[in-house]
Amino acid sequence: MTVGEFLDRAVLLNPGKTYLYFRGREVSFQNFREYSLRAATLFLDLGVRRGDRVCLFLPNCPEFLYAWFGLSRLGAICVPINPAYKKEEGAFILSSCKAEVLLTHHTLLEVAKEICSHSPAIKKLLVVSDDGRGSTGFVDLCEELRKRPPLSEPEEVTPQELCMLMFTSGTTGRPKGVMVTHEMYVAAGQGYATWVEATSQDRFFTCLPLFHGNAQYYSTMGSLAVGASLILEERFSASRFWDQVRVSGATVVNFIGMMLPVLMKQPKSASTPSSRLRVCYGSPAFSPEVLAEFEKRFSTSVLIGYGLTECCYGTIEPLGQARRPQSSGLARWHPDSRFKNEVRVVNEEDMPLPAEKVGEIVLRNPAVTPGYWQDEEQTKSALRGGWFHTGDLGWLDEEGYLYFVDRKKDVIRRRGENISSLEVEIVLKKEPRILDCAVIGVPSELAEEEVKAFVVIRPGEQMKPEEVVHWCAERLAHFKVPRYVVFCEELPKTPSLRVRKDLLRRDPAGLHNDCFDREKAGISLR
Repeated sequence: MTVGEFLDRAVLLNPGKTYLYFRGREVSFQNFREYSLRAATLFLDLGVRRGDRVCLFLPNCPEFLYAWFGLSRLGAICVPINPAYKKEEGAFILSSCKAEVLLTHHTLLEVAKEICSHSPAIKKLLVVSDDGRGSTGFVDLCEELRKRPPLSEPEEVTPQELCMLMFTSGTTGRPKGVMVTHEMYVAAGQGYATWVEATSQDRFFTCLPLFHGNAQYYSTMGSLAVGASLILEERFSASRFWDQVRVSGATVVNFIGMMLPVLMKQPKSASTPSSRLRVCYGSPAFSPEVLAEFEKRFSTSVLIGYGLTECCYGTIEPLGQARRPQSSGLARWHPDSRFKNEVRVVNEEDMPLPAEKVGEIVLRNPAVTPGYWQDEEQTKSALRGGWFHTGDLGWLDEEGYLYFVDRKKDVIRRRGENISSLEVEIVLKKEPRILDCAVIGVPSELAEEEVKAFVVIRPGEQMKPEEVVHWCAERLAHFKVPRYVVFCEELPKTPSLRVRKDLLRRDPAGLHNDCFDREKAGISLR
């Protein structure tokens, strides 16, 4: 199926049922479909045709979804832009995809105009103006959705055609445009609904950004797969999260990265035993103790998985089965047995490694990206041999359970030893006073690298760098303990809450200056 056909099928199940909840607004399945078809008519009248790219520079809002599904009816390609991007970052995306139309929000209009001024290909700027002020001088999407007729004759689109260009967050350098097809989205929705055992009675909740794969693949497509409702929040707020979950009646929630430990460090009053929440899905694989405490405190199940923008069919824990410590589960399955998903761990020569040997994680299944937008070299490298090479390190046990180690680029080589930055970060986050952290490798005077930790302390708490070192020394091998410690108010992050380690590495103070050095302090670990 295409994305449009997938929506049509969901509408047939219960057209009058509320599908989307957002800031007090309720949109039925039927109306959601109609708004997306009205958006399709607008884009068609603006000259958008099959294969054309349209950029969405929007925060979380229903209009993002209407535009995405509307463009899919034309065979056009949606290109979301991170709403935190500034002029140069946004212009890079526009120039990369050569979009002629940009849809933005009235709160982002000034930045959008700057982005467009550096993108000669842009011919039309549309605005979402949801504050009642209108958008003088620009086409207002909200007004157009009220007066345009629904598209009567959608294009005949095939499932193999591109639906989205999702540019990676650029944590290692320039973002790459991941090509996402209609069939990738449909397979994602069908799979996710199966993995979390969803029904039409579920209420999917997401506060993750819509330009991010998680909210698209799992929350949006997963809810459509079973005709469930979708509750959309503008952003993640630790202080409001559980009230939002409880009041909305959410039953399925997704988390990423730091969300789980941040929620764990909220006051005990933030517990929500009266909520209907039954499962939280996310990654990475936190320690069994942390997951057990979270499940007990918030009266829910946690499901750990491994996936990527390039392929959401990685691995996942089977719901209701005993947890394997630090594992990200088994190869994900599709309700159609003809869909085959394979997960391997390979060496530098792409040869499969035996159980418990660390190597690169590679995937092969029908839901893998066809490649990177206009980047033949990166595409050939990532898809060599018919397998998608993730750039992640891990290992499999005898029964096929995956254990993620780290990104290849984030493994620190120190005096002959390989160190997972993720492992050190997990230990640091267990310290009650530490709110967040990031660990990187920095050049050593002895060649190779030293371990450096950037640490964010919880408000109202105090901590000395020596305490950070001693905390790690009690829980890690001596060679994994950070040599350098820096306290900072916050870490640079993408809106999908991933730490911009590339910025930490680029920072001149990110080497040895202006930070605590345990060797100079004379702290011996042996």
